[in-house]
Amino acid sequence: MPIHLLDDSLWFPPVTEANEDGLLAAGGDLSVDRLLLAYSMGIFPWFNEDEIPLWWAPDPRFVLYPDELRVSKSMKRVISSGRFSFSVDTEFQDVISHCRRVFRPGQPGTWITPEVEQAYIQLHQAGFAHSVATWQDGELVGGLYGVLLGNVFFGESMFSLVPDASKYAFVNWVRILQDRGISVIDCQVYTSHLASLGARMVARNVFLQHLSAPH
Repeated sequence: MPIHLLDDSLWFPPVTEANEDGLLAAGGDLSVDRLLLAYSMGIFPWFNEDEIPLWWAPDPRFVLYPDELRVSKSMKRVISSGRFSFSVDTEFQDVISHCRRVFRPGQPGTWITPEVEQAYIQLHQAGFAHSVATWQDGELVGGLYGVLLGNVFFGESMFSLVPDASKYAFVNWVRILQDRGISVIDCQVYTSHLASLGARMVARNVFLQHLSAPH
């Protein structure tokens, strides 16, 4: 199936036109309006630094239902130890900057270019992108950020400077989202780390039903 090339106008093709890998379209920009339209349709951007924006809507989709969160005994001990604390939306720029700069084994680079970083900062300023920061002895040691739209939180990236710091942020954020009645957390593509926390594959049309449900 051909990949749609976007222009300056604000549109996306139906997600059913994505190829077997989930790639739907290329081009366009990272404006707040385009990002919000993409997320509202179940589409997310993901591309390398030397590429034009690529837009994805994979089937199946890797998600976590908040009530299916699995917290290991060791993580429960970390949480109860008081070693870490966390804050929400206090350090968005620092969190996304760390997500961009922290080295990840097996990954030669990051898709979070300076342009992407600025786009999500603007999305945060518009009230749609959120961050969770993990603290240890007054220092930022981990965290995550993503986009909250309707019933869905779209997780984008996380980082850790010390063991368990990003997992601590994630577990606490999932519990907050559950209290807020958020129905599903989009993890986008499979990772063993998130699978260990309870994330699983669902059909794309099932995922899209959560987006269209009233909140």
